[in-house]
Amino acid sequence: MHLSREGESLLWRRSSRAALVIVLAFLAFQLLALGQQSATEDQVKAAYLFNFAKLSEWPRTALPDGQSPLVIGVSGGDAEFLDVLRAVVAGKFIGPHPLVAKSVSSEAEMKQCHIVFLRASEKKHAQAAIESLARSGVLFVGEDNSFLRQGGMINLVREHGSVRFEVNPDALDRSQIHFSSKILSLAKADYGSPDPTASNSPSPVAGTRRLEHRSAPDYPAIAERMKLTGTAQVQALVRPDGTVKEVKVLGGHPLLVDALARAVKQWKYQPGPAETLEVVKFNFGPQ
Repeated sequence: MHLSREGESLLWRRSSRAALVIVLAFLAFQLLALGQQSATEDQVKAAYLFNFAKLSEWPRTALPDGQSPLVIGVSGGDAEFLDVLRAVVAGKFIGPHPLVAKSVSSEAEMKQCHIVFLRASEKKHAQAAIESLARSGVLFVGEDNSFLRQGGMINLVREHGSVRFEVNPDALDRSQIHFSSKILSLAKADYGSPDPTASNSPSPVAGTRRLEHRSAPDYPAIAERMKLTGTAQVQALVRPDGTVKEVKVLGGHPLLVDALARAVKQWKYQPGPAETLEVVKFNFGPQ
């Protein structure tokens, strides 16, 4: 079979993004463990920024072929974090691109970056910076509760002693930077924006609709090799016709939750008069 150059590119992107899901699952798991052990919060956040650099796909206009540097800018905060980030990225490459970390203080400087980490001290200036550079190929990462509502793309939040990340999928869609859509199943749910189900129509109600069609989630081969077992839990928003509109992650290891979410999206429930929220739990283990 012969593929055109366009077909080869599409196939590569699809396979690449599928691989990113697995890599990101390991990242989320490893960083969670890191945050619960001896690493400082600065070290964990610096590690996230490094991995976001590895898991992003920039347009060629922003990151051309060749050995041009991939720049991570830090706006605000203290010099100590920048020192930590520089230590993390020292000698690292993303493909042919050496990683560089530097302090930035103006929109012109931010435009020369590929990732900009806006510290909490920059809250008042974040929205203006994001809006002015919305389509310039800059990935904006923040650490403030209002950051995603201001148009930011990824937010680092501290929760129960660990650093997690949350994502604004609309902002990522508007940008020219590509992440796998399944990053959403690994990110912290509910980033504080209006409920995605909210509208002029009635809110969904809790229910236990009878399942008309279900298929058990696949036990991921990589999880089996890791001898990874446990319970994954998701919440399905079910339309009146019984099809699943969306799935929200409630808990579980990212590899297992992702497998459950993909299966539940294909389930069919008994039709009802209104949208309902159905909680699904599944125990994973060797067959």
